[in-house]
Amino acid sequence: MAPEAPARSGHVVIGVDTHKHIHVAAVIDPVGGILDSLTIPTDHGGYQRLLDWAASFGRIIAFGIEGTGSYGSALASFLRRNGHEVVEVSRPDRRLRRLNGKSDTLDAENAARSVLAGFATAVPKTADGAVEMIRQLKVVHDTAVKDRSSTMITLKAMLVHSSDDLREQMAGKSRKMLARHLAALRPRGIDTVDDANRHALRSLARRWQALHAEAADLEQMIKDLVRAVAPDLLDRFGVGADTAAEILIVAGDNPERIRSEAAFAKLAGISPVPTGSGMTSGRHRINHGGHRQLNAAIYRTVIVRMRFHEPTIRYVERRTAEGKSKRDIIRCLKRYVIREVYHLVKANPATGEIAS
Repeated sequence: MAPEAPARSGHVVIGVDTHKHIHVAAVIDPVGGILDSLTIPTDHGGYQRLLDWAASFGRIIAFGIEGTGSYGSALASFLRRNGHEVVEVSRPDRRLRRLNGKSDTLDAENAARSVLAGFATAVPKTADGAVEMIRQLKVVHDTAVKDRSSTMITLKAMLVHSSDDLREQMAGKSRKMLARHLAALRPRGIDTVDDANRHALRSLARRWQALHAEAADLEQMIKDLVRAVAPDLLDRFGVGADTAAEILIVAGDNPERIRSEAAFAKLAGISPVPTGSGMTSGRHRINHGGHRQLNAAIYRTVIVRMRFHEPTIRYVERRTAEGKSKRDIIRCLKRYVIREVYHLVKANPATGEIAS
């Protein structure tokens, strides 16, 4: 007598462990458990093969994908275009990896089980609109600013070894004026140490000028895109183009994926986390997770408002009189700011209506 086939529900969840050149997928049936695994190349043909393979096992509930913002972004976009639900899956807990071992197949299986168990529920960013354009430009802008600062530090360090006359001429000048004067140096040869120093200073000064111009151009492009996506965001007190860009990047091109203001606060690391146990029930601490760049941007907005925004200044005075510390007041203000910008991000710039 032939053994009976294992029971099947006819519904499956697909987990995918993503890499640069290959993706590994595992299919799980809620009743039958793990059914099969597959390795595909990271191209359109591989994605179609994965989709056909997954559909052969039954009705697809969802795809759980690791790294939807990096190696898995193209696959996630392909699956969404074909009408399938995609869920973002975080890496497995390190402790579980130590206990159970690690392989691409195991990671794919864990991704599928996370979706099936309801642990993974996050909707990934679509990364197909103006916000993705802002993100890419901001990556380049931030590296240009970082390299510009490094160049100026090196330039000033090299200036220490210059001649007394040159050091006296450059004393007290701003960074822009310093770069302008040093970029105009005309060393005649490279016969002495002083000649080499002048060549080095001129090269660094011109590099700083190029990076400064590049950063300024990128900043203007980012500001124009931010104004087009969320025109009211830049009008808020203390919210500049850089801060607005960070806010939009975290929300993504599909801000409706963020269900509430509390969820957005958690993404920014501006939400309370319970720490009670036993006799200390009811205690909370601030969330140390979340997007640290957004957290820092909201902090800068709060500091600006505390210095120059009259309603915020009055609020600080009132809360200080109530016995609140400056640290606690800043935490409260950060939550107010994140609540304010959340509604602006979710609003349709054409109609002003909040996305549901």
